[in-house]
Amino acid sequence: MIDSVAINDSMRVGPGSPLLLIAGPCVLESAETARHIAGHVRDVAARLGISFVFKASFDKANRTSLSSYRGPGLTDGLRLLADIKQEFQVPVISDVHDITQVAQAAEVLDILQIPAFLCRQTDLLVAAARTGRVVNVKKGQFMAPWDMAHAVTKIRDSGNRSILLTERGTTLGYNNLVVDMRSLPIMRSLGCPVIYDATHSVQLPGGAGGSSGGQRQFIAPLTRAAVAAGVDGIFMEVHPDPDKALCDGPNSLPLDELEPLLKNIIAIHGLGDG
Repeated sequence: MIDSVAINDSMRVGPGSPLLLIAGPCVLESAETARHIAGHVRDVAARLGISFVFKASFDKANRTSLSSYRGPGLTDGLRLLADIKQEFQVPVISDVHDITQVAQAAEVLDILQIPAFLCRQTDLLVAAARTGRVVNVKKGQFMAPWDMAHAVTKIRDSGNRSILLTERGTTLGYNNLVVDMRSLPIMRSLGCPVIYDATHSVQLPGGAGGSSGGQRQFIAPLTRAAVAAGVDGIFMEVHPDPDKALCDGPNSLPLDELEPLLKNIIAIHGLGDG
């Protein structure tokens, strides 16, 4: 049985709930850009009758190059996320990379996200669980879907059953990822709602030399496949001009392409049991 998870008092994800959209820029760039994206996606989600959580990283601690833009940092980033949460009346999510960030982040974030590279880090999982916030764990590129049971157990045994699991692709050779659609129902069998990360799944890690590349032309077909497989939500990085984004532009969806794709996948979602 899959646990239905409450994001806040008015939003749930799981069986019987609307499709969840987690969307925003890869990293917080400027307040203006963040607000533009948040307002646009909120309005699209409202028109289409789906749930929306705004996402953006306050710090990208795993950039390929030391010189790459990482974000505004914990304090300034959380302040901007709190402003967006209040102004647009939407829940917010961001990554935590270290146990020292967890308590401060939990004061603002509705969902604490565990990055894929850190999904085995016991202390981080336990600290996130003990805040009582929803915890979204991204499956590591190196992990079998059934092995995510260990991450789930660590969080549940720490007193928290509000868990989401996210598929973001599995390493296939060098600088490439592949999505095994079997992983979606396998992880869902662990009793947690499952999210499909539609944009990191088409990333080419380190594929552009000093940064990651991407194949955004595959976002739409893979998203349709994942929704047909029965996921509970979609994670997407979106940007008004991905070619000028400060992080993950090659695998980000142009903002003006979001609504047509969502209309398509909502129709597919309605054919199954969600």
